[in-house]
Amino acid sequence: MNKKDTIDFIKDLLAKKSKNSLSIKLLLAIGILVLIGSGFFWYMVIIRGEREFLNYSVSYYSGFTEMIEKTLETNMMKNDQKTIQNVIEKVGSGSTADLVNLNVYSHPEGYIKFSSHKEKINQTVQSTSSACLPCHKEKTTELTTKWFTEDKKTGKFIVFTLPIKNRPACYTAACHAHPKEKKLIGILEARYSLERLDKTMKDQKIFTLIAGVIFTIFFCVTLCIVLWKIIIKPLYILADGMQRVSKGDLDHRIEINTKDEMGMLARAFNSMTKELKSSRQKLENWAKELEREVAKKTEEIRKGQEQLIHTEKLASLGRMAAGVAHELNSPLTGIVTFAHLMLQRIPPENKMDREDLEVIIEQAERCSKIIKGLLGFSRALPAEKTEININSVISHTLDMVRNQAKFHNIKLHTKLTPNLPNIVGDASQLEQVFMNLLINAADAMNDRGSITIATRVVNVDGTDYVEVEFTDTGPGIPDEYMDRLFEPFFTTKPPGKGTGLGLSVSHGIVKKHGGHIRVHSTPGKGTSFFIRLPIPKKENSQNE
Repeated sequence: MNKKDTIDFIKDLLAKKSKNSLSIKLLLAIGILVLIGSGFFWYMVIIRGEREFLNYSVSYYSGFTEMIEKTLETNMMKNDQKTIQNVIEKVGSGSTADLVNLNVYSHPEGYIKFSSHKEKINQTVQSTSSACLPCHKEKTTELTTKWFTEDKKTGKFIVFTLPIKNRPACYTAACHAHPKEKKLIGILEARYSLERLDKTMKDQKIFTLIAGVIFTIFFCVTLCIVLWKIIIKPLYILADGMQRVSKGDLDHRIEINTKDEMGMLARAFNSMTKELKSSRQKLENWAKELEREVAKKTEEIRKGQEQLIHTEKLASLGRMAAGVAHELNSPLTGIVTFAHLMLQRIPPENKMDREDLEVIIEQAERCSKIIKGLLGFSRALPAEKTEININSVISHTLDMVRNQAKFHNIKLHTKLTPNLPNIVGDASQLEQVFMNLLINAADAMNDRGSITIATRVVNVDGTDYVEVEFTDTGPGIPDEYMDRLFEPFFTTKPPGKGTGLGLSVSHGIVKKHGGHIRVHSTPGKGTSFFIRLPIPKKENSQNE
């Protein structure tokens, strides 16, 4: 996705309602979590910083106070009160800017014996004063250094109270100012101002706050950029790809080459679109193929309807021809009868007239025989399977075709095996099969050539068959037509010359008789049809 597409995505993102935008929801949720987390973190940093500063100040001021106490202890051993006062004044005025007051209280009298402010010397304090309050409030006699903070109008202070103990070196000194039984001889109070500490802490808070805001903004911006690059932008690329695919653009590819889940999703998307494109191409090819098949079948149906009409026309013509033949048979019978009568009245010596009458009788009987054969072939009789001899059926069929003009220039050769076993079948239907094969062969040879009819007994897979072979010297059948020869209405003849039903009907008749028909053809060398009809088992047993 280029820069322009990215800008368009951002515009689209801003144009959408935030409640419906996953990107806005994600950024807001993470942003709020980051703000809360970073706010809590920086708050804890500030609180911890305050505590660290305070602890450091307490440690520092405590050590400084103890150092003052050690210094005073040396002069107390000498009972040099003037030096003690001088030391307190100097320490209180110049040792550190934070030390605002340094007092030494006498115990248990409760008055200020030494002070960095001379005007406070010999002032008596109550038990509720800052120097006495820690021990009196807690009601403890533990002699330890204590500290506390004070907030006053003049500022914030930290106060240290350090007990001055009556050590052995003290009550055994030459001055021996205090008895041994007295454990506490005074309280050292040091008051430090927290002004500098407060200022430092305030500066530190401001710095921490500014640093926290800058860091939070930087972190949020960085997080937004990372989320945009890693999640939001790939999601928009995927959404854009899905929209394009939904509009039919199956060539669109998503270029996300990462190895994470987004990359896996992009690769799965590209694979899906590839499969969709392949499936759509297959569907389109299938639809085109279906259209071609529908057009082809529609054309075949149209031709089939035309052929059915033509077939019905031929059937009607056949019925009419049968009627005409029947009508012609009566006059021919009269011609033959009167010719015989005339032959009896002509004297034997009139040989020329007798020969003419004999020719008339012979030709009339020939016509009658042809008409009788046509009537027998065209008569629609119920199928009756009886024992028949194939050679006889073939001879009868040949008698019907020999005198037809179509076969005048065709040589009919027969190689009929004598004593063939009888088969069970319908002679008229088998005559129709043989007639169809003879007519097809004559049409293929353009009424010129030779046809050889042979019969034999063959054994196939343990079953005996009578095989009838019809071989012509025609041009043969092309290889691409071999698989469709027995389809209804399929014909290789010119339009109007064939119905395409002859071989289909013949194939059905042979199948009905339990046999099968096969074809062998060599282009340019002729065609052979082989019809195998099963021999009944009783015939097989008789032959054995």
